Amino acid sequence: MSVHPSPPSHHLAVVARLRAAGCVFAEEEADILLSTARTPDELAAMVERRVEGLPLEHVVGWAEFCGLRITLEPGVFVPRRRTEFLARQAAALAPAGAVVLDLCCGSGAVAAALATHADPAELHAADLDPAAVRCAHRNVSRFGGEVHEGDLYGPLPAALRGRVDILAANGPYVPTGDVALLPSEARDHERRMALDGGADGLDIMRRVAAGAPQWLAPGGHLFVETSEQQAAEAVAAVTRSGLSARVVTDEDLYATVVIGTKRGVAGQG
Repeated sequence: MSVHPSPPSHHLAVVARLRAAGCVFAEEEADILLSTARTPDELAAMVERRVEGLPLEHVVGWAEFCGLRITLEPGVFVPRRRTEFLARQAAALAPAGAVVLDLCCGSGAVAAALATHADPAELHAADLDPAAVRCAHRNVSRFGGEVHEGDLYGPLPAALRGRVDILAANGPYVPTGDVALLPSEARDHERRMALDGGADGLDIMRRVAAGAPQWLAPGGHLFVETSEQQAAEAVAAVTRSGLSARVVTDEDLYATVVIGTKRGVAGQG
């Protein structure tokens, strides 16, 4: 049950409060708050938390990603709309009955999207943050996926080695010196480990690329999100690992993805 249907005056009042607080998409946010709150008191509390600067997704406890409602809890990285491009690219290259792995999975949004759009035979996700792992369990287990807690490849079952067809890794790639420049919603309400990628932003990506050939099946693909400025070095890191590499972009989403492919007879590449 939600507060809807609500009088237009209620909607206008919420929009006015959000706009005064600097929310650029006040109308859309008001719709989400009104459709999520179950009582007027809950709505008032949600609006207050949003006005105080808590990300909308943390206020309502979910984010939309690839048409799915992804459960979130405070502090967990909010899946970005641009990352839908990575998920679509991965789904397009997933073979029938794919083995899928989502590293640095956060809430498990990419894994859940791939479960929906690629119909994998086996689905795994992993993250170092216990809160993210809790969220990912809720979002991925409904598709029969397994979530592992630990650092990158460390917690994965040995049986996955050499069998992964699709390896998606949306790790942190903001340079350490730029973290302070992020919007307050990210800087103040998401864990630094989900944002800070080291001096040039590519520390985690290099580790992912270095380990990928051991876990990918012949013809398997690695997908990493990065920025346009980092793409050349990201490609170099993927190539050094022994994978072929190419860059795909979506200008509308400001999305840049490096795709690495393990040479072999299976899959595409």
